[in-house]
Amino acid sequence: MVVIRPVAMADVDALAELASLAGVGLTTLPKDRGLLTKRIRRSVESLGAFAERPGGESYLFVMEDLGVSPAKVVGACGITSKVGGFQPFYAYHIETSLFESKVINVRKEVPILKLVEEHDGPCEIGSLFLHPDWRKDRNGKMLQLVRFLFIAEHAEMFESQVVSEIRGVLDEHGHSPFWNALGQHFFDIDFAEADRLSIVNKKFIADLMPDHPIYIPLLPPEAQAVIGKPHKESERAVKNLEGEGFKFANMVDIFDAGPVMSCARDEIRTVKQSRRATISAIVDHEIPGPTYMIGTTPTQFRAARGGVEKKDGDGIRITAETAAALKIQVGEPVRIVELCPSDAK
Repeated sequence: MVVIRPVAMADVDALAELASLAGVGLTTLPKDRGLLTKRIRRSVESLGAFAERPGGESYLFVMEDLGVSPAKVVGACGITSKVGGFQPFYAYHIETSLFESKVINVRKEVPILKLVEEHDGPCEIGSLFLHPDWRKDRNGKMLQLVRFLFIAEHAEMFESQVVSEIRGVLDEHGHSPFWNALGQHFFDIDFAEADRLSIVNKKFIADLMPDHPIYIPLLPPEAQAVIGKPHKESERAVKNLEGEGFKFANMVDIFDAGPVMSCARDEIRTVKQSRRATISAIVDHEIPGPTYMIGTTPTQFRAARGGVEKKDGDGIRITAETAAALKIQVGEPVRIVELCPSDAK
């Protein structure tokens, strides 16, 4: 049984181990232990004082396998309630520029990349990483979608638009064809270093990134080919987001050109379909039917997956194993939603 819970300061060693497996490009789960400690502390502070409105709070959750002794942290995922402010949200917006000459009867639309610097930005989900040995049994999908269960319970804490920056295409050496064609000429550092520095302070982006349009046809073919394409390890994450209602926002990451996905918060499938329920009974037998994500609603959020048997009103039955993972008792409230609704059809 795996459970998802808020990160704690005691998780720094486990997260550092996970980050070492993540490779290049997972900016929000840094390999730097000092930066990782700051990230954890910021999440602990955000979860310790629930905001009345989004103000850039950061929430980090970990997936823990309770079936091993001692329990092991095997994954992480995060939410930023609002991006922007003193650390702007940067992206390239894909637009079209029209060129026309009536003299030679030519009219041509040329795709361009236009730098976006957003100081009043949306909610962003990120920091998604699962240990390779646990990429089974829908653990990855649970880890990705559980954030929307938390957002559904505390909607006022998050901006009304939600985005996800997907890791872009890298070669076998961790090099980005897009960065090699564009970014390195202005920053004079390699992709991995630029990626690391973007966590520390984004000011260097404003200092060095050209703000004039980038004409896509002038880029090398290998760079053009990866614009808006996800890293091979992120393809499943894109499909899961599409199943939740996310669409390509016609924007890409400024470093590796990975796609930016977007959806209105209240239109996200998990947010729309999840509902409050009350534990009316805890049973020892398995409950047949579709698998649900089940999350506790107090401030100490925990989530697990399992069967749900609906009773009168808003009452439900869950298994003893699920109740133990959630540390919950009869009479307490939860929020539930099917993990894979299409499987039940």
